[in-house]
Amino acid sequence: MAKYRKLGRTSDQRKALIRNQVTALLYHGKIVTTEAKAKEVRKVAEGLIAMGIREKDNFEEVTVMAKVPRKDKDGKRVKEVIDGKKVSMYDEVERKIKKDLPSRLHARRQMNRVLYPVTFVPAENAGRKRNTKKIDVANKVFDEIAPKYAGRNGGYTRIVKIGQRKGDGALEVLLELV
Repeated sequence: MAKYRKLGRTSDQRKALIRNQVTALLYHGKIVTTEAKAKEVRKVAEGLIAMGIREKDNFEEVTVMAKVPRKDKDGKRVKEVIDGKKVSMYDEVERKIKKDLPSRLHARRQMNRVLYPVTFVPAENAGRKRNTKKIDVANKVFDEIAPKYAGRNGGYTRIVKIGQRKGDGALEVLLELV
């Protein structure tokens, strides 16, 4: 018996498809796909969630000094003229950041090998670059998904059969995080 389904694609297409669907599942919480694809995506997604659970508390809080631009009441940067040039003014602030310990850093890099980068675009700015944000899906796994499943031994996803697709009759399923 084969160890994985080929899904009628070449290996690079298959890997890209699985990466894309795993990223969408972890970002949105659920996806609709065919049964065969869902079973392959489930394997990868559950492995990433298990890795996140193992390393979720493996960090230390560090206080650093950060430069933050000074802003006026409208939220715009305050600028002063120095040597004939307009220069933004900065304040130094103490910030607490999470510093990954080596095993968590390794887990984050393993996750980023599988997950694609996600860019969030607000609905009112569709088609524009302004106010877009890069979402770190690996961070979402560590901070949101892993604590939710900490007391659970596997079985982080559920496959619910929806019915046959109208176009080709393939069995569609809803793959969601439990």
